[in-house]
Amino acid sequence: MCAAPIANMSAPRSMTKRLAKLASVSFVMPVLNEETYLRYAVESILTQDFAGPVEVILALGPSTDGTNRIAAALVKEHSSKHNVVTVDNPAGNTSAGLNAAIRKAKHDVIVRVDAHSRLSTNYTNLAVQILNETGAANVGGIMQAIGRTPFQQAVAFAYTSRVGLGGGAFHVGGEAGPADSVYLGVFRKQALLEIGLFDEKVIRAQDWELNLRLREAGKVIWFDPRLEVEYHPRSDLKRLSKQFFDTGIWRGQLTRQKPAKASLRYFAPPLLVLGSAGCLLAIDYGFVLREPLLTLGIIPLAAYFGLIFFAAFKAEKLTWATRSNLMLVLPTMHYSWGAGFILGFLRRVRPGSKGL
Repeated sequence: MCAAPIANMSAPRSMTKRLAKLASVSFVMPVLNEETYLRYAVESILTQDFAGPVEVILALGPSTDGTNRIAAALVKEHSSKHNVVTVDNPAGNTSAGLNAAIRKAKHDVIVRVDAHSRLSTNYTNLAVQILNETGAANVGGIMQAIGRTPFQQAVAFAYTSRVGLGGGAFHVGGEAGPADSVYLGVFRKQALLEIGLFDEKVIRAQDWELNLRLREAGKVIWFDPRLEVEYHPRSDLKRLSKQFFDTGIWRGQLTRQKPAKASLRYFAPPLLVLGSAGCLLAIDYGFVLREPLLTLGIIPLAAYFGLIFFAAFKAEKLTWATRSNLMLVLPTMHYSWGAGFILGFLRRVRPGSKGL
């Protein structure tokens, strides 16, 4: 989740003049248990229309499925023509994998790719052009969430809905310009080296934390809606809940460390969790003590779930199967993220932890 762009404005000309023109690209991808999507994601890299020197670096974690076998096949098929290579990531987390790949990278632009994503054909060429024109340290654009099943389609819709993730620029769009953070990112390698790469103690929300340090170092993060990345969300309720709970934990910890940098919308899900707990207590006591506690507890909960039902009903482009899933997906996102945020805000998460 990122804040909306500040404005549609150009970077200072003096900045672009003193920066060397970028012309070569290293694609970096942390990979763990991604046998379903890995080949799909790598093929989107290999079909980019970028004309300069490129390489693809897969940071392989300790997968328990067929991911590493698929990665080995991709290296064998494409290493000579497209320079596809692998690097070990024994820690298995995203930050460590990205750092391992960046350290191995030979080129001056780092394009971060997620194994659940697929780049639009002109993504790299356009991103390098924007880096050169703006002098930014990092550029990114729209995350186009796409689902294959009714459940995934519901999650995809929630990503782009203001009722779902609150309307961050890389989910719902906006004008090109400086931003707090962007999806994935296309970076100047030198800028990453100057700030010490990703913080490997931050397991989730590592992009937001990195972009914060870039901005604190006086560098520009640039959002451009022309940059599109297709993203495939989690495919079942358990994985979705874990993803949002884990992300909420790390967002809560980062908010505790840097409260002035947090967007106000980060506090909506934890307030929902606390408010719902209060409502349930009021309902519980209301059965014993009668009115008005019972009414006080029921009305806010009814209003929230009424909003969820209304959002699903008004999603006219979705099938009824997807709308019914949406009524389950939205509360799962909200409550999982909110509960995780509270836990992360109240206590320190162990470095290297993948969740709790």
